Amino acid sequence: MTNKPQMLKLDIQFFGDKTLYEHKQNMATIGQQLQKLEGELSQKAIDPTATMEDLQALQKSKADLKMRFDVIKEQHDGMEAEQKAKFTQQQEQNSLGIASENDPKQKVAKAKAELIRATIRQQPVSPDVRQALGDRNGTGGEKLLPTTMSDQLLMEPLVKNPLREISTFTNLMNLEVPKISFQLDDDDFIEDTETAKEMEVTGDVVKFGRNKFKVFAPVSETVLRGTDVNLVQSVERALESGLAAKEKKVAFTKSPKSGEEHMSFYQTGATAIKVVEGADIYEAIVNALADLHEDYRENAKIIMNYADYTKVVKFLNNGNSTYFAAPPESVWGKTVKFVDAATDPIIGDFSYSHFNYDLDVLYERDKNVRTGIEDFVLTAYLDHQIKLKSAFRIAKVVTTP
Repeated sequence: MTNKPQMLKLDIQFFGDKTLYEHKQNMATIGQQLQKLEGELSQKAIDPTATMEDLQALQKSKADLKMRFDVIKEQHDGMEAEQKAKFTQQQEQNSLGIASENDPKQKVAKAKAELIRATIRQQPVSPDVRQALGDRNGTGGEKLLPTTMSDQLLMEPLVKNPLREISTFTNLMNLEVPKISFQLDDDDFIEDTETAKEMEVTGDVVKFGRNKFKVFAPVSETVLRGTDVNLVQSVERALESGLAAKEKKVAFTKSPKSGEEHMSFYQTGATAIKVVEGADIYEAIVNALADLHEDYRENAKIIMNYADYTKVVKFLNNGNSTYFAAPPESVWGKTVKFVDAATDPIIGDFSYSHFNYDLDVLYERDKNVRTGIEDFVLTAYLDHQIKLKSAFRIAKVVTTP
């Protein structure tokens, strides 16, 4: 009686919940059995004593092993592709500073994306999303932007607005602050006569108002259906840019809207910042610094446009390139910030420049029917108070007839 070859008995379902490593091991085991069987089949094929039944049995065993190998390989390839996709996604998240799905940053990013999508699609925002974003209202019925998102939008420094690095920024309701942070029992403790006169006219307390404005962040359907990271980045970048643009506009405009005149450094009238003149930009700034009281000069900074600065550097170089290579701070000994909207340099202690976002930021949606693009709309209430005009000077070049 001819010995029948032993068939490898494997339960295909056995591989259903295996790890990728175990799949590789099983593929290697079956592959070795298949290779061995192919060798036996080749030997039998040239063996004149082998019967057709022997060859058919070996061929059947080979077909069975091949089928099992293909099934396991399919499972292995699917699992490997899934792990590679997760690894790629993880690398993208790491490059954006997001560690993993269990990382708090990732949870916040996901919650932000869900809030944006729910708002645009006019769907309710789930309590879990509000909780992740630090919602201060437990009812969930209002349109208040949750704490995490509003704080990051309003309070994080933005490169696009240099004032964010030197002015005071708050997000407080009905804010009132004293103009001077300390008092003495002597009424005549203020040595700067300009400050004393200003406080006599305007009082010693600043009350912040509410000036409403909106920022629109266009969101296409492609971005809306895309990844959480891309959606959040797209919307936040637009909102941050809008807030920065508004802050700079109200602070440096020479044609303010009605009711916003007090927010501009270039406000005219009885409460205008004092103008100090010079024969050129360099001299005007030097004179402005000298004219400031020492209490403000110590922490003074300069805001000017870059075109004026290049004129100063060109004048100071006088045939050499020393100042082109030197930092701007080396020219006047004070920090210099560049803002193109600063048509005349502003010199002073910018801690007395105070931006406040009153109330909670609101969010809603709007649709441009002409383009079909959805807008994530942010409504904010902003006020900029120059708490002490005497802490600043405006440098201006004397115009000769």
